[in-house]
Parts: sequence; C-alpha cells; structure tokens
Amino acid sequence: MFSFSQKKGLKPIKSVLQTDSMDLDLRTALWNVLGIYYWDRFGRGFSSAFRSQESEEAIALCKTLWMWHFKLPVDLMRNDWIAVYKEIRTHFFAYSWNEVYDFIQFVAANFKLEYPNEHLNNAFIVACNGILKQELSTYRIVGEEIVQITSDEEIAEIEDVLRMTKNSPVQEHINTSLKHLSSRNNPDYRNSIKESISAVESISAIVSNKPNASLGDALKTLEPKIKLHPSLKIAFEKLYGYTSNADGIRHALLDEANLDFEDAKFMLVACSAFINYLISKSVKAGIKIKLS
Repeated sequence: MFSFSQKKGLKPIKSVLQTDSMDLDLRTALWNVLGIYYWDRFGRGFSSAFRSQESEEAIALCKTLWMWHFKLPVDLMRNDWIAVYKEIRTHFFAYSWNEVYDFIQFVAANFKLEYPNEHLNNAFIVACNGILKQELSTYRIVGEEIVQITSDEEIAEIEDVLRMTKNSPVQEHINTSLKHLSSRNNPDYRNSIKESISAVESISAIVSNKPNASLGDALKTLEPKIKLHPSLKIAFEKLYGYTSNADGIRHALLDEANLDFEDAKFMLVACSAFINYLISKSVKAGIKIKLS
C-alpha cells in the first residue's frame, strides 16, 4: 500500500521499488541466504578435526574476503569460525546498500566448490534472485554480475505520470497498478497490467474529449496537429492492440497464466511513457486537457 506522500508524488517510487536503497527486510533476507548456502555449510571447517575439501574452500574464501574485499591483513584473521563469522556479519550489516551488492557479487564470484549434483554458486544466485524479486529490488544477478533491471529513466516515467495527473482517473489507475505490482505478500500482475492499460484508455478519453474514446481515437485527434515518426506510429498501433482488445490481443494477454513481475513492470513503464508523451504532444498542439 502506498503512503499519502507516494500517491501525491511527494515521496519517490524508488523507495518502493528498491533502487538507491535497501530496507532491513531485503538486507536480512540476503544475509539469511548467505547463511544457508555458505556459512552454515562450512562453519566448523575451521577446526582441524573436521578438515575436508569443503573446509579448505571455506577458509580460502574467508582469506580472499580478508585480503581483497575487506582489505585487512590476512594474518589478523583468527582461526576461529565464530570470531570470523562475527567479523563478516559486522561488515555486512554496516554496509551501504550498494556495498551489500558488492559483497554478494564478490562471494558468488570467489567460491567455486562444486558438489556432485549441485553448483553451489548457481543455487545461491537463484535463491538471491528470488529474494530480490520478492522484496522489489530493481537488481538481479545475471551470470556473476549484478545488473539493474529497472532503470532510473523507467522509474522517472512513472513518477512523471503521478506528478502530472494528480487527482485524475489516470493517476488512480497508475497508483492501483503500482499497488498490485508492489504487494510483497500477494502481487497481482494481471490486474496491474489491466490498470496500466486502463490508464491509457483514461488519458485517451481526456485528450480526445470523448468519454468512451479509445487510444485510436486519441491518435486520430492528434495526428492532424503533430507529425508522428513512422516507427513511433507502428509502436503506438501495437499498444493500441493491447488497449482496444483488437483481434483478442488484450483478452489473450490478461488470460496468460504465466504473467510475472517483468511483464507487469514492462506494461506499467510503457503505458506511463505513452501517457507522458500524449500529454506533452497535446499541450504543444494546443489541445486543452482537463485532468481532474
């Protein structure tokens, strides 16, 4: 659920879609995954009585962390797992949000032990990506690199719509789409997509000054007054297919069983960008827009 400030555009969506920050839930979940896939497996390996290949790999990883990540003298690393673990934990929970991602990436890239039916790093990466998706991080691990899947430009498109369409049906639809997308306990991607499309339908009716106007009607209203690039026109016609249910496209989309975060996010960003474009072009063309 969005706060009053977020709905009014006074608090950035970046704090909801975790882009330049990391809340405690996400940080703790990532630490727990590190525990499951690394620390819990080889903690006792520091005792010579339990030395194994796994233990040697664990010690090698910790030494690598000390030398190249923490930049500490390796001779100060104690031969006591509890002490080493506490040191690692202290660093992790003191890190800034970006340093946590540095740490995650470093560990995945520097522990190479393979088990008979499992590559530990691959399993760790899959688990991390599940957490990142659940907690609405805009980052994912691809290969051994952490990459941003939702850019600042995409977020800006959503924030611009919320700012420019205050107290209008367009803003209400975009807010509802975001609410469905960002629910951590029960995300509803299908209805998020539906609300994004409804926002386009709403701005189309406003721009064309016709209560039941389609996106196609809005484009016809604008076309004599602005020059659409051929490639843009094709892209808008494709979007029109989704919004008008032409040839059953919209029905087929919303009936798709495997809709996920990426599908809903794409439609939210695409629809937001188009709404911004339509408003901007309408204003330049001298078309009066009554949003509320």
